[in-house]
Amino acid sequence: MVHADDAVTPAQNHPEAPYATAETRAVLEAGVREAGVREASVREASVREASGSAELGDAAEVARVALTLDAGEGAALVDRLAHPPAGRRWTALVIEGGVVMASVSAKDPAVGHIDLLAVHPDVQGRGHGRELVRAAEGWLRSAGAAQARFAGNPPCYAWPGIDVRYTAAACLAESLGYERYHMAWNMTADLGTDLSVDDDLARLAQRGVHVHAADQGRDSVAPEGRERVAAFVREHWNENWAWEAANAAGLHYAERDGRILGFAAWGARPAWFGPMGTAPEARELGVGGVLLRRCLADMRAAGQSSAQISWVGPLRFYSRAVGARAERVFWLYRRDLA
Repeated sequence: MVHADDAVTPAQNHPEAPYATAETRAVLEAGVREAGVREASVREASVREASGSAELGDAAEVARVALTLDAGEGAALVDRLAHPPAGRRWTALVIEGGVVMASVSAKDPAVGHIDLLAVHPDVQGRGHGRELVRAAEGWLRSAGAAQARFAGNPPCYAWPGIDVRYTAAACLAESLGYERYHMAWNMTADLGTDLSVDDDLARLAQRGVHVHAADQGRDSVAPEGRERVAAFVREHWNENWAWEAANAAGLHYAERDGRILGFAAWGARPAWFGPMGTAPEARELGVGGVLLRRCLADMRAAGQSSAQISWVGPLRFYSRAVGARAERVFWLYRRDLA
């Protein structure tokens, strides 16, 4: 989740949000002082709140260059994480060549998230990462958070935690007093394999099950399909997954007699697959594997050669269905904001 002069992480902010109001400047400056960052940190040339879409665009460019393990995704991550769900407070703090984004959700206001931290390689080694983290902690404290986490803030996140291969980032977190409290992993699916589902679709149709694709904001087959899927996901799982389904780049679902049986989504987090799920009554029909392969075929058509299956639970299912392998490991960190 991190790659800066010691680090890199995820984000949340809307390009048209009111960045530089007097209130937010006051919160930032008060928070920075509380965090123990030297007074110079709030000067114009040091850590400051992003003043608008232009500075957020500059931050996206920093992320593009710094996120070497997410090649080509940096700008898309900033854009995605700049459009969080309702009820989330966030900020983007910048310094020359660096950015940190932090958020607090209404559902758990005591926990703050450092969502994205990136420092351009040209200015690494100058302490920018450390200064940005301290400023973010100050903002989180002023927003009412009692704890800061280097961990994904579902449903709008960039990574589950710090990718272990960003070793300098993990070292930065630990040097600042963060403790490792959990681990998560992704699986990787090669998209050059056979993803055809024609025979499976015919088999399902014989049992009255039909699979549809929902376009962005509208369903090309069934009216209001995306909204129906979100309601199904909310009923069987949670609001986070429902938001991801509603905001995914691609969404496929299966139904029988007007009742949705399962869904699979991709692109709610740019370039990654997930979430997906099937109702208990459909778990012996093979619906999940069909929906998975339909999404992966979409991702291949979008130009990807592989797909990250995010925050994986059932390793065996993905391994058997598409030959996915566990590959990307994340450490989750937290620190109380005393």
